[in-house]
Amino acid sequence: MIEELGIRDLGVIAEASLPLGPGFTAVTGETGAGKTMVVTALGLLLGARADAGTVRSGAKQAWVEGRWLLDDVEPVAERVADAGGEIDGGELLLGRSVSTEGRSRAIVGGRSAPVGVLAELADHLVVVHGQADQQRLRSSTAQREALDRFGGAQLAAALGEYRTAYRAWRAEADELRRLREHHDERAREAEELRLALDEVEAADPQPGEDAALQERAERLTNLEDLRLAAAQARELISAETAADDAPDAITLVEAARRHVDRVVAHDPALAPIAESVAGAGFALADAAAELSSYLAGLDADGAAELEGVQERLAVIGQLVRRHGSLDDALAFRHDGGLRLVELDGDDDRIVELEADVERLGAEVAELADRLSGLRATAAERLAREVTAELAVLAMPDAELTVLVERAAEPGSHGQDHVGILLRPHPGAEPRPVSKGASGGELSRVMLAIEVVIAGADPVPTFVFDEVDAGVGGAAAIEIGRRLARLAERSQVIVVTHLAQVAAFASNHLSVVKGTDGRVTASSVRQLTGADREAEMARLLSGLADSESGLAHARELLEIADSAAA
Repeated sequence: MIEELGIRDLGVIAEASLPLGPGFTAVTGETGAGKTMVVTALGLLLGARADAGTVRSGAKQAWVEGRWLLDDVEPVAERVADAGGEIDGGELLLGRSVSTEGRSRAIVGGRSAPVGVLAELADHLVVVHGQADQQRLRSSTAQREALDRFGGAQLAAALGEYRTAYRAWRAEADELRRLREHHDERAREAEELRLALDEVEAADPQPGEDAALQERAERLTNLEDLRLAAAQARELISAETAADDAPDAITLVEAARRHVDRVVAHDPALAPIAESVAGAGFALADAAAELSSYLAGLDADGAAELEGVQERLAVIGQLVRRHGSLDDALAFRHDGGLRLVELDGDDDRIVELEADVERLGAEVAELADRLSGLRATAAERLAREVTAELAVLAMPDAELTVLVERAAEPGSHGQDHVGILLRPHPGAEPRPVSKGASGGELSRVMLAIEVVIAGADPVPTFVFDEVDAGVGGAAAIEIGRRLARLAERSQVIVVTHLAQVAAFASNHLSVVKGTDGRVTASSVRQLTGADREAEMARLLSGLADSESGLAHARELLEIADSAAA
């Protein structure tokens, strides 16, 4: 349940703290005082869309914070933990800010989180009913959802099993349809792919082959220059027949070594130099040997090989032009082969899918029948119990009917069309609530449904905004009585303008706008005793100090007290 709600700079509310707690809380106040901002604030905490227009004039942002006390933390603890938040001793803090630029930020268990997390938690924490939600009850989707909630765990399990089978059936059926629709196109793709793969297979490229061929072609093209340069270098380093006036490099270095060796004993500083000169001689001898080996390894006739290399380069070049690079051609050989296997298997896959679709379709039909049966049984009980509730909500002659009719095709929620019909009085034809119910009747039908469903599908907190719209008198008293009954199992928060409803609240809060047009913390009061009687009198007659209004207020409170007893 919501223990406390804090609001700052939202609508006309500058700052307010609302103590809520268990049972039935009624929120009243003059028109424009900001009592509907309570519902707006709760909506923000539950992931509703942020509207920059709700930020109080002159403020930079609105802020809402709620403190929940959870008896059973398990349904929400995992999601809170996933968001990085914590539940401390069964207490969960949720927060939401909205800036004048429309930016919104959410806090879950002390940590920033996506706003979507609030919406996910809302399913486990609160059911909110405003006037828009009453209108939503006119939709067949909302009527089906109400019936499914009433159906309880057995219906929920059947619906979950059906949805799993339906998703599998739709996935297989969609793939089968796609393969059939694009069969010719995929056959052409397979043929084009096969030709392209044949070209790559015929060329049989190897990783890095293009670079290696370019390097080989460069060498063969410049073979004579390489031979001449290597021979000249070898002669300069180590000539086989050196002229007297042109000694080779090895000879010169050897002479230098002898000169240094002759005097090295006279100065130790020459020792490392002598070693360097000797090392240079060894290095030159090695270089001469390597050049000789290089010359011996040069092709005697590279023209024939060069022609073969250039032909291979042309083949590889064609693949590169077609695929972008040699690596891409190699990747195509792998990936294209896998794709061709897939495409060539279309006919076998179609046969396999046809069998799967038939099998899964039969399973979906069977599960849909079971689901329809459970809904039909639940529909009879729901209609009977809601009709009984309507009788005590000043609609004694009304009769509710819940129809479960077979739809033409199965859908994600089964193969049923669910409709709620209302016969307001004997002799009248039952008509869909979407067409035949007035605003006041729709409010009472919605409340009756929630009271009945709460017994089968308990919700921690219900929030009602103007659930009493369009009603008054005895009907309003019965609405208050039913809300009090609902509060025996769940926390109930009601924004109301009717004293007949507020009289049954165990916690009465009044939102009063100050003379400066603002609602501050001191403007939200928890009413008891004479203060509550005065507020009730104001709701009844418009005058807080009217003697007749006060007398009527006391009478209403006595009726509510006796009902609670």
